[in-house]
Amino acid sequence: MKQITLGLLLILAATFGLAGCNTIAGAGHDIKDAGQGIQNTADKHKPDDDK
Repeated sequence: MKQITLGLLLILAATFGLAGCNTIAGAGHDIKDAGQGIQNTADKHKPDDDK
């Protein structure tokens, strides 16, 4: 009985671990995209050097 419980706990821990990795990776992509949007907006509003 203890082995079954331990096995189920290990499977559950592995499942949450893998889900956490996907969540962190997704957050990284979202942050990168937000930074790119800020950069694009800054570039659009940059003063011209030709004046």
